Formats: sequence, structure tokens, C-alpha cells
Amino acid sequence: PTGMPDDQREGLQEELIDIILHVLKRNPQLHYYQGYHDIVVTFLLVVGDRLATALVEKLSTHHLRDFMDPTMDNTKHILNYLMPIIDQVNPEVHDFMQSAEVGTIFALSWLITWFGHVLSDFRHVVRLYDFFLACHPLMPIYFAAVIVLYRKQEVLNCECDMASVHHLLSQIPQDLPYEALISKAGDLFVQFPPSELAKEAAQQQAERTAASTFKDFELASVQQRPDTVLRQRFRERFQGEERTKSILTKPRTNRFVKLAVMGLTVALGAAALAVVKSALEWAPKFELQIFP
Repeated sequence: PTGMPDDQREGLQEELIDIILHVLKRNPQLHYYQGYHDIVVTFLLVVGDRLATALVEKLSTHHLRDFMDPTMDNTKHILNYLMPIIDQVNPEVHDFMQSAEVGTIFALSWLITWFGHVLSDFRHVVRLYDFFLACHPLMPIYFAAVIVLYRKQEVLNCECDMASVHHLLSQIPQDLPYEALISKAGDLFVQFPPSELAKEAAQQQAERTAASTFKDFELASVQQRPDTVLRQRFRERFQGEERTKSILTKPRTNRFVKLAVMGLTVALGAAALAVVKSALEWAPKFELQIFP
């Protein structure tokens, strides 16, 4: 908080570090992430170090668990619920944001700090914490969607490009009607529960990755059978021979050209066969790495 004396701030920092290290030491499966301290310090300021330690440890193994994995895969998956919620309520805003290709990264700090990092008024922060503690772990993403929808006119009036929309959305107004937005987020959760949005959220992730096109590549490889490729190469060779006859006058030279064409055709056909075979052998391993 602003205005805190230096000695009190230093003492608070020591307590903050102790709580974080205590939780991580007792739970080696958890990993610190940037923004975790924003949540811990909120509890520390409200309830003190002893109770904050117990509450934060419990919270870290439940509501915050997905953020504390070694990678951000689960965090990104949670962010993928944002656009389906917006789409259910206001397809126009959803389509505009999709056209701008703004993505969901603007809401990352909102989600992983429970808005503690982006709101300047501590009263609003603790009010939201009360709300999130009493609700499903995905409620922060519903609240993020409500903020975007509340600012729909600003969004639609913005230039439809990633930089402009990202800049607008990443700056949260500090005078939001929090109680009304909290009520709206709760209504949306009941109306569009996570179970109904899970499929679309997974699709959001799939469409963003290069791996999403891999099955199309695999299908195309299967359809390009080596014998079909070789027959096509031979047809092209015979057509080429007809054109060559009118140009090449010496039979010996024509025979060498034929041999060269046949050799090249066989080489290309063998290469195509090797590529397809390697791709099909590699595909299952690749899919297991991307979708364990």
C-alpha cells in the first residue's frame, strides 16, 4: 500500500517471503509464478502472517493450483474460456476481437493475481477476493469477461487491430461498478457453466497452434499413395518425351534424356515414399507430445 513507512514495508516483505517459501517447501509440486506474491500479500495485509500462511497454502493447492504448474499450459487453457463467454453474450464484440486478433493475453495478470495487481483501490481488491473465495475457481475468468462486455462500446469504437484493442483492454478503469459486475459474473456462471464451454475452450486452443493442422497433413499424406505419385511422374515423363522428340534429333541424345528423366522420376518417387512413411511413423509420437 502507498504511504507505508519503510521499516513496516521491509518487515512486510520479510513476512511475505517467509510465507511463500513455507508453502513451496511444504508442497514441492507447486511452482512460484510472477504475480503469486500479489495474492499472498493481500492475505497477509488482511489476516496477518500466521493465518495467511494457512490460507495461502490451502488456496495454492486448490483455486491457484493450475497457475503453479511447471508450465503455463493450464493457465492458457483457462484463458481460453474468456472468448466463448463473450461470444455467448455478445457475438459482435467476440467477432470484433477475433478480427483484431487480440487474443486473451491482456487478461493474464487479471487472472493469476485475482485482479490484485491491476486495481489501485485495496477495498475493491479484497471485495473481489471475498467473491472468488466463495465461488468456483474459474470465476475470475467470468469476471474478466464481464469487464470486457461492460466496455463493449469502447471496444467496438477502437481501431480493429491487435495493438489498439490490447492497449485499451489492458487498462482497467478504476471506477467500475464492482457490485453490479460481480452480480453479472455470477449470473453468467449459472447461465453458461464451464461444462458447457469446455469444448469451445479446447477448440480455441487447438486453432491457435501449428499442431492443429497436423491431422490435415497426415490425411493428405495418406491420400498421396506412392504408387499414385509414381504413375503421375511416369505420365509427366511420357508427355515430356513427346515434346523432346521434336527438339532432339540424335537418337543417342534422346536415349540419355529418357534415362535421366526415368532416374529422376524414380528418385522423386522414392523420396515421396520415404517422406510419407516417416511422417506417418512420426505422427503418433508428435501427437503424444502435444496432447499427452
